[in-house]
Amino acid sequence: MPGTNNTMMQYFEWYLPSDSTLWNKLTKDALHLENIGITHLWLPPAYKGAGGKYDVGYGVYDLYDLGEFDQKGSIATKYGTKDEYLNSIRILHENNLKVLADVVLNHKMGADETEDVLAVIDDYNDRNVSLSDEAIPIKVWTKYNFYGRNNCYSDFKWNWTHFHGIDWDENTGKSAIYKFYGKHWDEDVDKENGNFDYLMGADVDLNNFDVVRELKKWGKWYLEITNVDGFRLDAVKHIRSEFFPEWLAELRNTSDKKLYAVGEYWSANIDVINKYIEKTEGCMALFDVPLHYNFFRASISNGEFNMSQIFDGTIVGTNPEKAVTFVDNHDTEPGQALESWVLDWFKPLAYSLILLRKDGFPCVFYGDYYGIPEKDVSSKNNILDILLKVRKYFAYGEQHDYFYDRNRIGFTRLGDYDHPDSGLAVVMSDAEGGCIHMNVGKRLANTVFYDVTGNLSETVYVDSEGNGIFYCNGGSVSVWIKQGKSVN
Repeated sequence: MPGTNNTMMQYFEWYLPSDSTLWNKLTKDALHLENIGITHLWLPPAYKGAGGKYDVGYGVYDLYDLGEFDQKGSIATKYGTKDEYLNSIRILHENNLKVLADVVLNHKMGADETEDVLAVIDDYNDRNVSLSDEAIPIKVWTKYNFYGRNNCYSDFKWNWTHFHGIDWDENTGKSAIYKFYGKHWDEDVDKENGNFDYLMGADVDLNNFDVVRELKKWGKWYLEITNVDGFRLDAVKHIRSEFFPEWLAELRNTSDKKLYAVGEYWSANIDVINKYIEKTEGCMALFDVPLHYNFFRASISNGEFNMSQIFDGTIVGTNPEKAVTFVDNHDTEPGQALESWVLDWFKPLAYSLILLRKDGFPCVFYGDYYGIPEKDVSSKNNILDILLKVRKYFAYGEQHDYFYDRNRIGFTRLGDYDHPDSGLAVVMSDAEGGCIHMNVGKRLANTVFYDVTGNLSETVYVDSEGNGIFYCNGGSVSVWIKQGKSVN
């Protein structure tokens, strides 16, 4: 069908079982994902982590091992083998689905050997302040020889000179922020903790010429081997802002694809985020973290959140072309360091606000769609299937907002000629139910609308000017489309 809306799914959550079956599950799920309206899949890190098959993928050990070599106690990663990964990507492409690979270049973990180095200890809360008067000798895990891979694909070996610092001294068994003598944290990073270059593990020195050259080489290799369509870039606030424009330009210049990229800049400060977009010359979109926190606060505010301001201070509200909108992800789910789980009652409202509007590139979370058994979180696939189908077939055309009330808000899409009978009306409330007088345009005039969510059984008549009075229940959302049209 012409011009189908783009919709991403994050196809993993933190607590998936370590049974190396995700790639095969995804292969079987490809047709279903296309049918419900997914166009892009953000897949988890596919390379070997320090924890082998028990590693979610962010404790990066070997970027070249996609589940091919016997390293860290297994051949397969948590999600499967290299062959299964590549086969899954091929099947996804056959079903018109694009693939975004999760790229983690900020740090490495699980080194093969230690080295003796000199370092200074920096204050954890202000990395611009040194706690040691002079450099001290420490023993660090910084030698990466990748014996199991035995120079296949690359003979590059990592050592302490390729890193800025680390958080563990093997000599004393103490954890601290150790900055290697002669090294300096990159200045052009987020200013949290004074300087947020260091995040975890062995912090990669992205000013080192050999490192940058190797990571560009790896990126080109990864594209050639996997045929992915773009990237989700991890922890970009901890990496000097000049790096990714250069890295992405190199890969885009050697690829016949546009290579869509979205970065994870975890901050609720829209000014900081927009400054980063400017510094990086718009080379990537960013996940709309401020919008996520608005959703979270609204869900826990017992009707006291001002819903008319739900998009205030967000990327989608200020820079919509660079916004990937989401409700929750693997970092915000229960038990994680950034836990800020949007409560269940508000999930349909939040997903309606990202899936049915014209701005932003929405991302559906695996844990919402399939559930999180480890945390007794149930699947929301019933309502998500409805909203995804509405996005696929009806969420088109000009948008009118009716954000006049603190609790009850609505918007309409007027539809277009490329999508027959498209157009919709959405009303929601975080407190008492009620109605909003809204206009759906003359294309949908003199018709009857029904609530496709099933929350309300009544219908709404739209007059000759396209005006109608649309309702919702308290703490609920109703999505109205033309009667006689189905999302099944």
